[in-house]
Amino acid sequence: MLAQRWTRPTGLTDMPKGAVRLTMSSVAERIRRKLTLALSPQSLEIIDESARHAGHAGASPAGETHFRVEIVAAAFAGLSRIDRQRLVYGALAEELAGPVHALGLTTRAPDEAGR
Repeated sequence: MLAQRWTRPTGLTDMPKGAVRLTMSSVAERIRRKLTLALSPQSLEIIDESARHAGHAGASPAGETHFRVEIVAAAFAGLSRIDRQRLVYGALAEELAGPVHALGLTTRAPDEAGR
């Protein structure tokens, strides 16, 4: 089962400050779909941190430019941190060449998930 961070639709009073509504066409959804297809993760969390970077280089007023991804996948077993990141960057090459300005990664193999 994949763990995902979804937010409530805009306009609801209990929506956290800085939260972004994810839609099927969103960059976050494309990231989720591509990583799921490429790495079959046991756990995947995608957090849009764009609001924290408003006014900085690469930030767009529309958001969806700065993300943090936490992923647990068997594909990472036995790989170095750099090799794990290369797998993720390869799966997301199109997004990294376009709308995504910054991507923070936490990559773990299943036996490391509790650390």
